[in-house]
Amino acid sequence: MKIFYGVQATGNGHITRARAMAPKLQAAGISVDYLFSGRPWKDLFEMEVFGDYQWRRGLTFATRAGRVQYLKTALETHSLRFLKDIRALDLSGYDAVICDFEPVTAWAARLQGIKTIGIGHQYAFNYDIPKAGRDFLGEQVLRYFAPVSVGLGVHWHHFHLPILPPIIESEPEGIPQQPDKIVVYLPFEDVHQVIQLLKRFHHRQFYVYSPTMPDRPEQRCDHIHLRQLSRNGFRQDFADAAGVICNSGFELSSEALLTGKKLLVKPLHGQMEQASNALALELLQLGEVMNNLDGAAIETWLETSHPVQVRFPDVAQEVVDWLLRGDFRVDTQWIDSIWAKTVRTPA
Repeated sequence: MKIFYGVQATGNGHITRARAMAPKLQAAGISVDYLFSGRPWKDLFEMEVFGDYQWRRGLTFATRAGRVQYLKTALETHSLRFLKDIRALDLSGYDAVICDFEPVTAWAARLQGIKTIGIGHQYAFNYDIPKAGRDFLGEQVLRYFAPVSVGLGVHWHHFHLPILPPIIESEPEGIPQQPDKIVVYLPFEDVHQVIQLLKRFHHRQFYVYSPTMPDRPEQRCDHIHLRQLSRNGFRQDFADAAGVICNSGFELSSEALLTGKKLLVKPLHGQMEQASNALALELLQLGEVMNNLDGAAIETWLETSHPVQVRFPDVAQEVVDWLLRGDFRVDTQWIDSIWAKTVRTPA
Protein backbone atom coordinates (compact mmCIF):
# COMPACT_ATOMS: atom_id res chain seq x y z
CA MET A 1 0.00 0.00 0.00
CA LYS A 2 1.28 3.46 -0.92
CA ILE A 3 0.04 6.62 0.83
CA PHE A 4 0.59 10.35 0.31
CA TYR A 5 0.36 12.17 3.65
CA GLY A 6 0.06 15.99 3.85
CA VAL A 7 0.67 17.68 7.22
CA GLN A 8 0.09 21.28 8.28
CA ALA A 9 3.31 22.41 10.00
CA THR A 10 2.08 25.60 11.68
CA GLY A 11 2.65 24.94 15.36
CA ASN A 12 3.69 21.45 16.38
CA GLY A 13 0.40 19.62 16.99
CA HIS A 14 -0.13 18.30 13.46
CA ILE A 15 3.49 17.20 13.20
CA THR A 16 3.26 15.46 16.58
CA ARG A 17 0.20 13.54 15.43
CA ALA A 18 2.03 12.52 12.24
CA ARG A 19 4.96 11.37 14.40
CA ALA A 20 2.58 9.03 16.21
CA MET A 21 1.27 7.68 12.91
CA ALA A 22 4.62 7.30 11.10
CA PRO A 23 6.09 4.27 12.94
CA LYS A 24 2.73 2.46 12.86
CA LEU A 25 2.46 2.96 9.11
CA GLN A 26 6.04 1.80 8.60
CA ALA A 27 5.55 -1.29 10.79
CA ALA A 28 2.50 -2.21 8.71
CA GLY A 29 4.64 -2.18 5.56
CA ILE A 30 2.92 0.90 4.14
CA SER A 31 5.02 3.17 1.92
CA VAL A 32 4.40 6.85 2.77
CA ASP A 33 5.46 10.09 1.08
CA TYR A 34 5.06 13.12 3.37
CA LEU A 35 4.49 16.77 2.52
CA PHE A 36 4.68 19.61 5.08
CA SER A 37 3.59 23.21 4.64
CA GLY A 38 2.75 26.30 6.68
CA ARG A 39 6.18 26.84 8.24
CA PRO A 40 9.50 27.86 6.66
CA TRP A 41 11.54 24.82 5.72
CA LYS A 42 14.49 26.04 7.83
CA ASP A 43 12.30 26.05 10.95
CA LEU A 44 11.39 22.36 10.72
CA PHE A 45 13.50 20.34 13.13
CA GLU A 46 14.11 16.70 14.08
CA MET A 47 12.14 15.37 11.10
CA GLU A 48 14.12 12.16 10.50
CA VAL A 49 11.12 9.89 11.06
CA PHE A 50 9.53 11.29 7.88
CA GLY A 51 12.41 10.38 5.58
CA ASP A 52 12.83 12.38 2.37
CA TYR A 53 9.75 14.56 2.90
CA GLN A 54 8.50 17.31 0.59
CA TRP A 55 7.91 20.94 1.58
CA ARG A 56 5.66 23.68 0.23
CA ARG A 57 5.01 27.21 1.47
CA GLY A 58 1.28 26.52 1.89
CA LEU A 59 -0.89 28.78 4.03
CA THR A 60 -0.61 29.90 7.62
CA PHE A 61 -2.06 32.56 9.93
CA ALA A 62 -0.12 35.60 11.08
CA THR A 63 -0.36 36.19 14.85
CA ARG A 64 0.79 38.84 17.28
CA ALA A 65 0.56 38.92 21.07
CA GLY A 66 -1.84 36.02 21.26
CA ARG A 67 -4.23 37.11 18.51
CA VAL A 68 -4.75 36.11 14.88
CA GLN A 69 -4.14 39.02 12.46
CA TYR A 70 -6.45 38.38 9.53
CA LEU A 71 -5.41 41.44 7.48
CA LYS A 72 -1.71 40.59 7.79
CA THR A 73 -2.52 36.98 6.97
CA ALA A 74 -4.23 38.07 3.75
CA LEU A 75 -1.37 40.42 2.78
CA GLU A 76 1.29 37.76 3.38
CA THR A 77 -0.51 34.97 1.52
CA HIS A 78 1.30 34.06 -1.71
CA SER A 79 -1.82 33.11 -3.65
CA LEU A 80 -0.19 32.49 -7.03
CA ARG A 81 2.50 30.28 -5.49
CA PHE A 82 -0.15 28.38 -3.56
CA LEU A 83 -2.24 27.73 -6.68
CA LYS A 84 0.84 26.71 -8.64
CA ASP A 85 1.82 24.21 -5.94
CA ILE A 86 -1.68 22.72 -5.95
CA ARG A 87 -1.67 22.21 -9.71
CA ALA A 88 1.88 20.79 -9.73
CA LEU A 89 1.28 18.14 -7.05
CA ASP A 90 0.69 14.80 -8.78
CA LEU A 91 -1.20 12.38 -6.54
CA SER A 92 -1.71 9.63 -9.11
CA GLY A 93 -0.24 6.25 -8.23
CA TYR A 94 -1.21 6.36 -4.54
CA ASP A 95 -3.65 3.95 -2.92
CA ALA A 96 -4.78 6.58 -0.42
CA VAL A 97 -4.24 10.26 0.32
CA ILE A 98 -4.22 11.44 3.95
CA CYS A 99 -4.47 15.07 4.98
CA ASP A 100 -3.92 16.56 8.44
CA PHE A 101 -5.33 20.00 7.65
CA GLU A 102 -2.71 20.58 4.93
CA PRO A 103 -4.25 22.70 2.17
CA VAL A 104 -1.95 21.94 -0.80
CA THR A 105 -2.61 18.20 -0.53
CA ALA A 106 -6.32 18.65 0.16
CA TRP A 107 -6.99 20.94 -2.79
CA ALA A 108 -4.73 19.00 -5.19
CA ALA A 109 -6.67 15.84 -4.36
CA ARG A 110 -9.99 17.60 -4.85
CA LEU A 111 -8.95 18.98 -8.26
CA GLN A 112 -7.75 15.53 -9.32
CA GLY A 113 -10.92 13.82 -8.11
CA ILE A 114 -9.08 11.69 -5.55
CA LYS A 115 -10.76 10.56 -2.34
CA THR A 116 -8.95 12.06 0.64
CA ILE A 117 -8.95 10.96 4.30
CA GLY A 118 -8.68 13.77 6.81
CA ILE A 119 -7.07 12.84 10.12
CA GLY A 120 -7.01 15.53 12.77
CA HIS A 121 -8.80 17.61 15.35
CA GLN A 122 -10.22 20.13 12.86
CA TYR A 123 -12.34 17.43 11.24
CA ALA A 124 -14.26 16.96 14.49
CA PHE A 125 -15.72 20.41 13.81
CA ASN A 126 -17.77 18.93 10.98
CA TYR A 127 -20.05 17.71 13.77
CA ASP A 128 -22.12 19.44 16.42
CA ILE A 129 -19.43 19.58 19.13
CA PRO A 130 -19.11 22.39 21.70
CA LYS A 131 -18.05 25.53 19.85
CA ALA A 132 -17.10 29.02 21.01
CA GLY A 133 -16.00 32.19 19.28
CA ARG A 134 -18.17 31.25 16.34
CA ASP A 135 -17.95 33.63 13.42
CA PHE A 136 -18.57 33.29 9.72
CA LEU A 137 -14.89 33.60 8.75
CA GLY A 138 -13.74 31.06 11.34
CA GLU A 139 -16.32 28.50 10.23
CA GLN A 140 -15.39 28.97 6.58
CA VAL A 141 -11.71 28.44 7.39
CA LEU A 142 -12.46 25.15 9.15
CA ARG A 143 -14.66 24.03 6.26
CA TYR A 144 -12.57 25.06 3.25
CA PHE A 145 -8.96 25.42 4.40
CA ALA A 146 -8.23 21.73 3.79
CA PRO A 147 -11.42 19.94 2.62
CA VAL A 148 -11.45 16.13 2.54
CA SER A 149 -13.76 13.32 1.44
CA VAL A 150 -13.76 11.38 4.73
CA GLY A 151 -12.91 13.04 8.04
CA LEU A 152 -11.54 11.14 11.03
CA GLY A 153 -12.00 13.84 13.63
CA VAL A 154 -10.35 13.45 17.04
CA HIS A 155 -11.38 14.99 20.34
CA TRP A 156 -11.26 14.47 24.12
CA HIS A 157 -14.84 13.17 24.10
CA HIS A 158 -17.08 11.62 21.48
CA PHE A 159 -20.16 13.76 22.31
CA HIS A 160 -22.20 10.78 20.99
CA LEU A 161 -20.82 11.43 17.52
CA PRO A 162 -18.45 9.45 15.20
CA ILE A 163 -15.32 11.09 16.61
CA LEU A 164 -12.11 9.30 17.68
CA PRO A 165 -9.99 9.85 20.80
CA PRO A 166 -6.71 11.77 20.34
CA ILE A 167 -3.80 10.28 18.41
CA ILE A 168 -0.81 10.65 20.74
CA GLU A 169 2.76 9.41 20.82
CA SER A 170 3.14 6.87 23.63
CA GLU A 171 4.80 8.25 26.77
CA PRO A 172 7.15 6.28 29.04
CA GLU A 173 5.45 5.00 32.19
CA GLY A 174 6.52 5.48 35.77
CA ILE A 175 8.43 8.77 35.56
CA PRO A 176 7.85 10.58 38.89
CA GLN A 177 6.66 14.15 38.60
CA GLN A 178 8.44 17.08 40.21
CA PRO A 179 5.58 18.87 42.04
CA ASP A 180 7.00 22.34 41.47
CA LYS A 181 7.96 21.91 37.80
CA ILE A 182 5.74 23.60 35.22
CA VAL A 183 6.27 23.51 31.45
CA VAL A 184 5.15 26.67 29.63
CA TYR A 185 4.54 26.71 25.87
CA LEU A 186 2.85 29.89 24.65
CA PRO A 187 4.39 30.43 21.19
CA PHE A 188 1.76 32.96 20.10
CA GLU A 189 2.33 35.23 23.11
CA ASP A 190 5.02 37.86 23.71
CA VAL A 191 7.76 36.00 25.61
CA HIS A 192 8.64 39.16 27.58
CA GLN A 193 5.06 39.34 28.90
CA VAL A 194 5.13 35.66 29.79
CA ILE A 195 8.36 36.06 31.77
CA GLN A 196 7.05 39.14 33.55
CA LEU A 197 3.91 37.23 34.48
CA LEU A 198 5.84 34.31 36.00
CA LYS A 199 8.39 36.34 37.96
CA ARG A 200 6.32 36.52 41.13
CA PHE A 201 5.91 32.76 41.54
CA HIS A 202 9.30 32.02 43.07
CA HIS A 203 8.11 28.75 44.63
CA ARG A 204 7.73 27.10 41.20
CA GLN A 205 10.22 26.19 38.49
CA PHE A 206 9.00 27.25 35.03
CA TYR A 207 10.49 25.77 31.86
CA VAL A 208 9.49 28.20 29.12
CA TYR A 209 9.77 27.01 25.51
CA SER A 210 9.55 29.79 22.95
CA PRO A 211 10.34 30.32 19.24
CA THR A 212 11.98 33.62 20.26
CA MET A 213 14.40 34.35 23.09
CA PRO A 214 14.09 37.55 25.15
CA ASP A 215 16.39 40.37 24.10
CA ARG A 216 16.63 41.86 27.60
CA PRO A 217 18.92 39.72 29.82
CA GLU A 218 17.75 41.51 32.95
CA GLN A 219 14.43 39.71 32.61
CA ARG A 220 16.03 36.38 33.45
CA CYS A 221 15.21 34.82 36.83
CA ASP A 222 16.57 31.75 38.63
CA HIS A 223 13.17 30.03 38.66
CA ILE A 224 12.43 30.70 34.97
CA HIS A 225 14.36 28.44 32.61
CA LEU A 226 14.21 29.60 28.98
CA ARG A 227 14.44 26.93 26.31
CA GLN A 228 14.65 27.15 22.53
CA LEU A 229 12.31 24.88 20.60
CA SER A 230 13.58 21.31 20.64
CA ARG A 231 11.49 18.18 20.44
CA ASN A 232 13.82 16.06 22.53
CA GLY A 233 14.46 18.80 25.06
CA PHE A 234 10.77 19.52 25.41
CA ARG A 235 9.91 15.85 25.89
CA GLN A 236 12.52 15.53 28.63
CA ASP A 237 11.18 18.54 30.52
CA PHE A 238 7.59 17.53 29.88
CA ALA A 239 8.11 13.99 31.18
CA ASP A 240 8.55 14.89 34.87
CA ALA A 241 6.57 18.16 34.95
CA ALA A 242 3.52 18.37 37.19
CA GLY A 243 1.68 20.95 35.11
CA VAL A 244 1.45 22.60 31.71
CA ILE A 245 0.56 26.17 30.75
CA CYS A 246 -0.11 26.46 27.03
CA ASN A 247 -2.34 27.86 24.34
CA SER A 248 -5.47 25.78 23.82
CA GLY A 249 -4.17 23.81 20.87
CA PHE A 250 -5.26 20.20 20.84
CA GLU A 251 -2.20 17.95 20.82
CA LEU A 252 -0.20 19.26 23.79
CA SER A 253 -3.35 19.40 25.92
CA SER A 254 -4.03 15.78 24.97
CA GLU A 255 -0.52 14.74 26.02
CA ALA A 256 -0.99 16.51 29.35
CA LEU A 257 -4.23 14.61 29.94
CA LEU A 258 -2.66 11.28 28.97
CA THR A 259 0.19 11.75 31.46
CA GLY A 260 -1.91 13.18 34.31
CA LYS A 261 -0.53 16.74 34.38
CA LYS A 262 -2.72 19.61 35.47
CA LEU A 263 -3.52 21.93 32.63
CA LEU A 264 -4.02 25.68 32.22
CA VAL A 265 -4.76 26.97 28.71
CA LYS A 266 -4.96 30.41 27.16
CA PRO A 267 -6.84 30.40 23.81
CA LEU A 268 -5.44 32.27 20.84
CA HIS A 269 -7.85 35.17 20.29
CA GLY A 270 -9.60 35.22 16.94
CA GLN A 271 -9.25 31.48 16.36
CA MET A 272 -12.48 29.54 16.70
CA GLU A 273 -10.75 26.19 17.18
CA GLN A 274 -8.78 27.30 20.23
CA ALA A 275 -11.77 29.06 21.78
CA SER A 276 -13.80 25.88 21.29
CA ASN A 277 -11.04 23.73 22.79
CA ALA A 278 -11.00 25.93 25.88
CA LEU A 279 -14.77 25.59 26.19
CA ALA A 280 -14.57 21.79 25.85
CA LEU A 281 -11.88 21.52 28.52
CA GLU A 282 -14.08 23.46 30.93
CA LEU A 283 -17.25 21.51 30.10
CA LEU A 284 -15.46 18.18 30.46
CA GLN A 285 -13.69 19.38 33.64
CA LEU A 286 -10.30 18.43 32.24
CA GLY A 287 -8.42 21.71 32.72
CA GLU A 288 -8.59 25.39 33.59
CA VAL A 289 -8.83 28.37 31.21
CA MET A 290 -7.55 31.94 31.33
CA ASN A 291 -8.79 34.11 28.49
CA ASN A 292 -5.84 36.50 28.83
CA LEU A 293 -2.39 36.33 30.39
CA ASP A 294 -3.57 36.63 33.97
CA GLY A 295 -1.38 36.37 37.07
CA ALA A 296 -4.35 35.84 39.40
CA ALA A 297 -5.62 32.95 37.25
CA ILE A 298 -2.16 31.34 37.29
CA GLU A 299 -1.91 31.71 41.08
CA THR A 300 -5.31 30.11 41.62
CA TRP A 301 -4.44 27.28 39.24
CA LEU A 302 -1.08 26.65 40.91
CA GLU A 303 -2.58 26.49 44.38
CA THR A 304 -5.96 24.81 43.90
CA SER A 305 -6.17 22.92 40.62
CA HIS A 306 -5.93 19.12 40.54
CA PRO A 307 -4.95 17.03 37.52
CA VAL A 308 -7.11 14.55 35.66
CA GLN A 309 -5.62 11.60 33.80
CA VAL A 310 -7.28 10.16 30.70
CA ARG A 311 -5.69 6.97 29.39
CA PHE A 312 -6.47 7.01 25.70
CA PRO A 313 -5.99 3.82 23.66
CA ASP A 314 -3.54 3.37 20.77
CA VAL A 315 -5.67 5.23 18.23
CA ALA A 316 -2.80 5.44 15.71
CA GLN A 317 -2.74 1.63 15.45
CA GLU A 318 -6.53 1.52 15.16
CA VAL A 319 -6.40 3.97 12.24
CA VAL A 320 -3.63 2.03 10.48
CA ASP A 321 -5.65 -1.18 10.79
CA TRP A 322 -8.67 0.70 9.40
CA LEU A 323 -6.59 1.94 6.45
CA LEU A 324 -5.39 -1.59 5.69
CA ARG A 325 -8.98 -2.84 5.52
CA GLY A 326 -9.45 -0.43 2.62
CA ASP A 327 -13.14 0.26 3.19
CA PHE A 328 -12.67 3.87 4.40
CA ARG A 329 -16.12 4.06 5.99
CA VAL A 330 -16.48 5.49 9.49
CA ASP A 331 -18.42 2.77 11.29
CA THR A 332 -19.99 3.76 14.62
CA GLN A 333 -19.33 0.32 16.13
CA TRP A 334 -15.64 0.74 15.37
CA ILE A 335 -15.66 4.19 17.00
CA ASP A 336 -17.51 2.86 20.08
CA SER A 337 -15.07 -0.03 20.48
CA ILE A 338 -12.15 2.41 20.66
CA TRP A 339 -13.80 4.70 23.20
CA ALA A 340 -14.58 1.65 25.35
CA LYS A 341 -10.83 1.36 25.97
CA THR A 342 -10.56 4.93 27.32
CA VAL A 343 -10.21 5.34 31.10
CA ARG A 344 -10.50 8.61 33.04
CA THR A 345 -9.22 8.87 36.64
CA PRO A 346 -8.03 11.58 39.04
CA ALA A 347 -4.23 11.71 38.67
